[in-house]
Amino acid sequence: MSGREVVVCRTGTANLASVFAGLRRAGGAPRMADDAADITSAGHVMLPGVGSFGAAMANLTESGLAGPLRERMAAGRPTLSICVGLQLLGTTSEESPGAEGLGVIDAGFTRFPETVRVPQFGWNLITAQEGCSTLHSGHVYFANSYRLTATPPGWSVASADHGGRFVAAMERGSVLACQFHPELSGAYGRALLERWIALPC
Repeated sequence: MSGREVVVCRTGTANLASVFAGLRRAGGAPRMADDAADITSAGHVMLPGVGSFGAAMANLTESGLAGPLRERMAAGRPTLSICVGLQLLGTTSEESPGAEGLGVIDAGFTRFPETVRVPQFGWNLITAQEGCSTLHSGHVYFANSYRLTATPPGWSVASADHGGRFVAAMERGSVLACQFHPELSGAYGRALLERWIALPC
């Protein structure tokens, strides 16, 4: 298997076939994490997510991956979170009342207003703000019902609009989190994954 290794966390809810295919197209060599030690030792780690906030967080906690994920993101090591994976970086989500996230950012996620289609399915334009390096502006594919509405301190963000401005993606050093699905976002998504995979370990 050629390419740079990317260790993928088990959340119990992710569509791993499309995630693995997207990483391979971008020059990665993905494999599943066997245990917490893999998260600590890996050069690049991806936290995927399809499904509910509470279920994904419970799986991370039970498998012992939550602590190592917090540590590597605090240290700024290459980590990519997608879809619910981004939401898990927060403290809470209206999707799963009572469930606690990783707390990498001090923020809660709220549901889109009923004035727009919920879930948001399909392509939307994201605009990268000043300070972004890995993130560029472009059209990407979303599938989400919950969103973050304020920029977390210390992060650079790309924003989109669906019933109001929300954080479409954010980066801090080599840590990248996308509410959209880069593996389903065509040429834009492939280029984004290529840039992230190329980041030094």
